[in-house]
Amino acid sequence: MSFNFGSFDAIAASPKPVEVPLRTGPPTKEELIAHYPSKFTWNQLKTFLNSGDLGLLKRDKNLEARYRTWAKAIEREYGSMVNYLCDYRLQWGKPDKLGLLKSRLDDDNDTKPEHASQKTSLFSPDTPSPADPPSYFTANTPSELISIIMADWPYLVPIDIEHSLIWTKLPIIPPNIHQSIVPRVSQDGLWGFTGNPDPPPSPSSLPACLPALAEWGVTMNDIVRSERGTDAEEELVRQAGREVDLFVRKRWNEREWETAWFVRPPRLQSVPGLAHIHVFARYKLAEEIVEAKEASRWDTSELVPQA
Repeated sequence: MSFNFGSFDAIAASPKPVEVPLRTGPPTKEELIAHYPSKFTWNQLKTFLNSGDLGLLKRDKNLEARYRTWAKAIEREYGSMVNYLCDYRLQWGKPDKLGLLKSRLDDDNDTKPEHASQKTSLFSPDTPSPADPPSYFTANTPSELISIIMADWPYLVPIDIEHSLIWTKLPIIPPNIHQSIVPRVSQDGLWGFTGNPDPPPSPSSLPACLPALAEWGVTMNDIVRSERGTDAEEELVRQAGREVDLFVRKRWNEREWETAWFVRPPRLQSVPGLAHIHVFARYKLAEEIVEAKEASRWDTSELVPQA
């Protein structure tokens, strides 16, 4: 069975730009639909991600300009973006109540305690760190070391794709990764896909998707990525992202969600002082969920990262 992910029924009733005034600061969903509509399909996004160059993932140019204006004001008020995130925006270990954009998963948190509205310090008594924290991010990282929020400034994704961020007080890259892949991970980052039994789009299909990036003038000559390594090196890279992959599979049930996750390399990180993971998540169509259940495709008792 095939499914069309290029459209979204709500678009037919989308607000027109004249009906949605532009504000300042992070955008609302209505603003995103009316003023910053996606230019990419779900398949194109997965192709960009799996191409090897995470720099192909873009934010709307006008939204990017709005973000930079907002960021300058935030840095003046808090001293740095990291201070703003740690002292206010990221409510460690608690469901997010500050963001304007909501996830389907937020409904699962409605019965949990409300966030405190006041500013809290990164290591405040309200969110203590474990006495013996792990050395890096794992699928079982204590919740008080994590803050999961919807991206306040999402990339250009279809309106039915959720863009979430997993912020963590811990390093994401395992400290013991093999030296042979350190240059590669440092340049390319890490990424993976869950919730789809079919393989992600091949990097060889990237040229067919580049017209979608014409606004940014991207050509094949601009692509920054490592060449494919040996089978052993490819396995080492997969192992470097294993814990992130497991965490994503646990949070975004594969029977209901398809995701594409990534960790930007240092050269592309907008907030290099604080580790975070991006997750693009698509809630599946009803017929997909039924089909997956009937086929028993997703055995959650044994979470194994995709090759």
